Amino acid sequence: MQTTVRRPGATTARTVAPILVVDDDAKIVHLVRTYLEREGFGVITASDGADALAAIRDQRLRLVVLDLMLPTLDGFAIARAAREHSTLPILILSARSATADRVLGINLGADDYLPKPFSPAELVARVKAILRRTEGAEHGPPDVLALRDLVIDLGRQEVRRGAERIVLTQAEFRILAALAREDGRILTREALLEVLSDRPEGEIMDRTIDVYVGRLRDKLGDDPERPRYIATVRGAGYRTAP
Repeated sequence: MQTTVRRPGATTARTVAPILVVDDDAKIVHLVRTYLEREGFGVITASDGADALAAIRDQRLRLVVLDLMLPTLDGFAIARAAREHSTLPILILSARSATADRVLGINLGADDYLPKPFSPAELVARVKAILRRTEGAEHGPPDVLALRDLVIDLGRQEVRRGAERIVLTQAEFRILAALAREDGRILTREALLEVLSDRPEGEIMDRTIDVYVGRLRDKLGDDPERPRYIATVRGAGYRTAP
């Protein structure tokens, strides 16, 4: 099969290199392409492993969204071959959700692994998170952050987990976004106070941060003893859970 190219509209001119979407399911390809193009990414597609590998070898790409179960050549073989000569970012998108498959994909050099069925918004957030890590600040600040299965939309000021919208106060949202933006770096209570510094003077005190974090954990269903999202660093502050 030929690799197909879909040219983005005028609003996507800022994209220098396209994202390659590899999947033999036309509906999945259409869904992923639609959501990526809405965010301004150029997209090309391939429906089998041989075409995908040819595109990776012959074209300048920004990132690959890669299914595993493909005709002619599976996704693991593609990831292995790509890593022999390239640091091209790879996001595996697959119905194979077993831990062994995820571990193998990451060990072969994939940057992230998202199982099907998936949230298109989460996929876009993960793509942006990968590009932030691999491209740095060159493409400007992100408008969507990803924290595990959370999608933090800075523009809309909302947090989603799949189809679920998690309702937060403005202070809780700012704290969560600040922690996600720093991606593992410890933020002291003083630093988090700065995040809320435009609130009325005297309203926010150092110990109030602990209250906000406690409420945030409750809404996220996060266990402070075994944190999935927010970890306490005793004597220092808070960070995203490793």
